[in-house]
Amino acid sequence: MAIDNFTIHASSIMTVVSLATFLGILWWTFSARRNDDFAEAERIPFADEFLDAPDQTSRTEDRHV
Repeated sequence: MAIDNFTIHASSIMTVVSLATFLGILWWTFSARRNDDFAEAERIPFADEFLDAPDQTSRTEDRHV
C-alpha cells in the first residue's frame, strides 16, 4: 500500500517538474532577449560558404593542362 501511494505521488511530481521544465525552455527560447543570439546562430552555416569554396575555374583548368 505504501509503495503504491509513493509511486502515484512520485509520478505526479515528475509530471509537474517535466511540465515546468518544458515551459521554462519555451519561455527561454521565445524571450525577446534571445532574438539577437538566435539571429547570429542561424547565419552560422552560411558564414564560410564562400571562403572555403575553391575557385571552380582554376580547378577545371588544372585538369586540362
